[in-house]
Amino acid sequence: MQLTEVNDSRLAKEFLLVNATINEGVPTYIRPLDKDINEVFDPKKNKTFRFGTTKRWLLRNDQGKYIGRIAAFTNKKYKNKGDDVPVGGIGFFDCIHNQEAANLLFDTAKQWLSAQGMEAMDGPINFGERDRWWGLVTEGFQEPMYGMNYNQPYYKELFENYGFRTFFNQICLGMDPKKKLSDKIFERHARYANDPAFKARYIDKSQLEKFAADFTTVYNKAWAGHGGLKQLRKEQVIQMFKTMKPVMDERIIWYVYHHEEPIAIFVNLPDLNQWFKYLNGKFDLLHKLKFLWIKRTKPSKKFTGLVFGIVPEFQGKGMDSYLVVEAAKVVQTPAIHYTEYEMQWIGDFNPKMLNVAEGIGEVFRSRVLTTYRYLFDRNKEFKRHPVLT
Repeated sequence: MQLTEVNDSRLAKEFLLVNATINEGVPTYIRPLDKDINEVFDPKKNKTFRFGTTKRWLLRNDQGKYIGRIAAFTNKKYKNKGDDVPVGGIGFFDCIHNQEAANLLFDTAKQWLSAQGMEAMDGPINFGERDRWWGLVTEGFQEPMYGMNYNQPYYKELFENYGFRTFFNQICLGMDPKKKLSDKIFERHARYANDPAFKARYIDKSQLEKFAADFTTVYNKAWAGHGGLKQLRKEQVIQMFKTMKPVMDERIIWYVYHHEEPIAIFVNLPDLNQWFKYLNGKFDLLHKLKFLWIKRTKPSKKFTGLVFGIVPEFQGKGMDSYLVVEAAKVVQTPAIHYTEYEMQWIGDFNPKMLNVAEGIGEVFRSRVLTTYRYLFDRNKEFKRHPVLT
């Protein structure tokens, strides 16, 4: 076997192809957009380069065929609660079902990270934000949502045989959006339904900046500081909303107001992978036109939850039920074509937010991704991510 560092544009293209080759013929695989992966490793596009660096490698067998890939990265901003050693990351790992090949890739990343002063590595994670390319699929091997890792079941064996251990699990929740909600949810909804101080409404694209500001208010009160999440600036969110605008469906992005102050958000988007799966990773001008045609002629049957948040003073008081019932009044009408729903992951170290999310209706655990950790000092005590209280 032969390792090659990715150090030019030709090898960067091969790095993309390894993922497609190893998953060739797997019916639930959806190839990520090439541009999304390339942007992770582009200092002009990825601000994480201000705090760290990255290396990539390809692995070939004796016949010259690519059989694996891996990236390793350092990031001064990457910290988890309770960390007592510097931790690097690995990601974008792919490998044939061969432990020797996987071990060579892991060893290479470990050696480089150790030379950078790291004493542990987490993976598979992203060189950037946690909302993309984070965690190994360990349960629920259906089609990945947009920006989500995909791997075959044997990857779990490759990681754990090497010595990686579960640092935390990432829980995704699904539900049937057309199914009648339970009586219990309607009972909790009734607490607020006739109180004129509370209003639920969906987003209006013509007032994007107002809704972006309201999102910022709720997010920073409900989420910032949990699981490494940081405060958002209004300007950031405005730009994020403008980027999402072309694919936004106003009817699935909901807010609750108390005396016109935002107190809850339920932000969803159509799952873009239901359209991107027809593009084979490409998004040049021709494929953008194809995307627009597909989007028009093949409505996405699945939508995905990005954020469900309630400000602390209204948590645990039935506000989740009020928000879900108000949204369901629109989503469950015949005019709305969604038949599947899945929320992005919540860490098992955050039981409070899991309870909030599981309270939105008859949800089930649709898939589990796992963030693994490997301590370079094999005699050091391993500790899972501490539970947030």
